Amino acid sequence: MLTRLGIDSVTESVYRTMLAHPQGDVPGWAALLRLSEAEVRLALGRLSELALVRASADDSCQIRAVNPILGLEALIARQQADLAAQQQQVEASRAAVAELVAQYAHQHSPAAGVGMQYLDGIDSIREHIETFNSQVREEFLTFAPGGPQTPANMEASRPINRSLLERGVKMRTVYLDSIRRDPPTVVHAEWLESLGAQIRTTPSLPNRIIIYDREVALIAADTDNTAVGAVVVTSPGLIAILCALFDSVWESAEPLGSPARPDPGELTKQQVELIRQMALGRTDEAIANSLGVSTRTVRRASAGLLQHLDARSRFQAGVHAVQRGYLPPSPE
Repeated sequence: MLTRLGIDSVTESVYRTMLAHPQGDVPGWAALLRLSEAEVRLALGRLSELALVRASADDSCQIRAVNPILGLEALIARQQADLAAQQQQVEASRAAVAELVAQYAHQHSPAAGVGMQYLDGIDSIREHIETFNSQVREEFLTFAPGGPQTPANMEASRPINRSLLERGVKMRTVYLDSIRRDPPTVVHAEWLESLGAQIRTTPSLPNRIIIYDREVALIAADTDNTAVGAVVVTSPGLIAILCALFDSVWESAEPLGSPARPDPGELTKQQVELIRQMALGRTDEAIANSLGVSTRTVRRASAGLLQHLDARSRFQAGVHAVQRGYLPPSPE
């Protein structure tokens, strides 16, 4: 079926089997196809040359099939450039790919049809992000919790962000206030702004969220470990709620170039958020994760706030914060 893309029948059968059994290995795939392991390894070599397989991000010794939406479309684009005169053959190849993608989506998207799809693992998340980044047309909205960004993540994101902004995509990102104390992250955020992005910060964020064109959203399944999985949301009702949440947080967030400066004796927004979470009885570890700082920083800041509020306990600090107008009478 995919011979027009230069994929022989054995290689195609190995590729399909890898898509259907992503946790398998060479012996398992060989047994399912009734092929020798040597034949499967030869097919893997061909698939590697076509960039249809790659090493897993979790285990470099494990080989996994590339999502056909990415891999096969890339092959088609290459074929179009090399064989522009054979447009009819290219269209036939597109039809074959479309059928494979439809079959793959039906088998691997248990929540398809209800506006949600669960992505299991970092490889699947990265593939979907690559696809969405290539398809976004107008607007890219992001909540970026976790505090200061790692040098590796910032370096890896630069080509993608530059490409989006140069295409005219409007980019708005909300980071945590804690990035303001990390010079490398500030430099990265300022670089994004120099290309046309808009950056703001806020004391805390609910989760890692990316919204594409107000039509599709990607939400981390686990706020503490974003590599575990994610949920793709396409339901218009849920998208409307997520966009309203983003717009609300954006309006209250502070632009990167104009940090809030409290009056003498007053508290910063981050300090108020710390008191609010203390009043809710959250642990130091949970608060630290929410604010994007270390547990040690939370404990040091908590001690300073107890002294500032003339309180002997966190509960008393919450009471005094309400009395002084820092918090509403009933914690949210």
